[in-house]
This record gives sequence, structure tokens and C-alpha cells, in this order.
Amino acid sequence: MSIRSVAVLTSGGDSQGMNAAVRAVVRSAVFYGLDVFGVQRGYKGLIQNEIRHMDLRSVGDIIQRGGTILQSARCLEFLTPEGQQQGANVLKDRGIDALIVIGGDGSYQGAEKLHHLGIRTMGLPGTIDNDISFTDRTIGFDTAVSIVVDAINKLRDTMSSHERASIVEVMGRHCGDIALHAGLASGAETILVPEVPFELKEVANRLKENFQKGKRHSIIIVAEGVGSGNDIGNQLQEMSGLEPRVTVLGHIQRGGSPTHNDRILASQLGDFAIRKLLEGESGKACGILKGELTTTDLTTVVTSKKAFDMDLYQLALRLSQ
Repeated sequence: MSIRSVAVLTSGGDSQGMNAAVRAVVRSAVFYGLDVFGVQRGYKGLIQNEIRHMDLRSVGDIIQRGGTILQSARCLEFLTPEGQQQGANVLKDRGIDALIVIGGDGSYQGAEKLHHLGIRTMGLPGTIDNDISFTDRTIGFDTAVSIVVDAINKLRDTMSSHERASIVEVMGRHCGDIALHAGLASGAETILVPEVPFELKEVANRLKENFQKGKRHSIIIVAEGVGSGNDIGNQLQEMSGLEPRVTVLGHIQRGGSPTHNDRILASQLGDFAIRKLLEGESGKACGILKGELTTTDLTTVVTSKKAFDMDLYQLALRLSQ
């Protein structure tokens, strides 16, 4: 059965490049002669029928903007079967044939539920954490890493001037990719991630050794999933006698204009989702693997955990001496 209309929503935490993805979905849909609609405030807006028609003008001058023009919101009601059915009913009542969901794991779970309720769905990986399986990169990850690297570069200048250690806490409750990639790119001496066990005593000893070797500074990257940067800083001070300065980057990692890599990835995936819907696919997550655009069943994606890149982690260890 062919589709004549499609809606798009953004859900979960915002990520840089979501607007570029929305733009690609809308413009590709218009190119192929589809009616296209935007759902405001994620699944909450879907349940409440906050849906508006979109056209080329709706997505003008947004490719460079962070955040999401469609906004996002938590929706506990959509976690229930009744809420999911309400969302499906709204789409059916509006005569909308398909829905593209841009977001992370929780957003994908919602899209999977709608698929099983008879709604044709596609998921696009919009999250800075890079924790979606069956895609090498997620929309927003490249920008978030760039923001962290820039912050570390600036911290390194002042830490060198005062011969201090710096702890930088970054996002990543369950996935250490931001910490790993930013740490490797910035030459951090220590990278602490949820996927790799560590002993703080060893970190403290290494910190002391670095300064005894004549290093003027030391950078420790901490993914939030391993603990609070401030707590780790206090423990390291007790163990080493050195007083590290702690910087918690927080939501600054989500903001700002997306890098060209995120804009291109978002544009590719948004157009790809439209084309795959037109080819009859549904209940799929769009991603990129080894440079190739791919689709994977949403059920497979939401029940899989993305493998941590231990080779990259070991490289960071070898280069951090």
C-alpha cells in the first residue's frame, strides 16, 4: 500500500542535527509529492493532536540551528498501552500514513509500539550519546564531542599555568563514547567510562606519577555513568594529596550549531527514511554502518546493546603515557 502523507516528531533529549533531519524529511517528502506534518512536543504532542502541516518554508533557515523546532517533552502516558493506542488513533484519524521518529532508545521503543499498532514507522538515531546499536554514529554525537574537546583545550591552558589536574565530567550514563572520543582527541591522561572497570587508587597513583615525571597538567575525563566528577575529585585528593579542579559540562554538550558531519548525516538519514517508506518498509531504524545507509528492525535495535570500542579505548591508553 502506497503512502500519501507522513509525519515527523523529535523525542527524548535534543541533539544537534535534529533540525537538519527534520528539514531533510520535509523536503524529501515534498520532493516525492507527499503531504508532510510536524508533531510538536514528541509523543505528548502526538497524543494531544498537536500536529501541523509543513512545507518547504517551514524548514527554511534551520539546518544550522541546534535543538529542535518541533520541541520535545516527556510523556509518561505514552508508556502505557492506552497512550500508545491514543497516539495511533490520532494519526489514523488525521489520515497520516506514516511516522518518522527522531530520537534515542526510548523514542525507538515508542515507534516500535506504534508499528505493532498498524502505523508505518521509521526511526532516526538522534542522540548525542551514540548509544544506538546498528549505526556507527548518531545525529549529534560529532557535535557533542567537538564541544567537549574545545572545552578541554581551554581547560588545558589554565591547568598548565597553575600545574593542576582537571576532572571533566561529560554526559553518558550508560555509554562512554563521548568520554572516549573526546578523551582520545584531546590527549587526556585518564578516561573513565561505564563499560570498563577501574580502581580509583590506580588513577590516583598515576596522577601523582604524571606530576613527578614533570607534567604540568593532567586531564581526567569522567563519563557521568561512573559517578559524580566532584565525588571522584574528592576521593582522588584524599588518595593523592593533589587537588584536582572539577568541570561539569552538563547540557552545554547538547547546544550549539551542529558540525558539518552531523548536518550531512542527518540529511542523509532523513531522505533515506522517506525513500524506504516509499519502498514499503516499516518498523525500521535507519543508520549508517561502514559508510552504507542501512535499515534494521526496530525490535532488534531496542533489544540490543551497542558494543563499546575497546580497540579505541586501548589506543587511548597507549597514547596517554
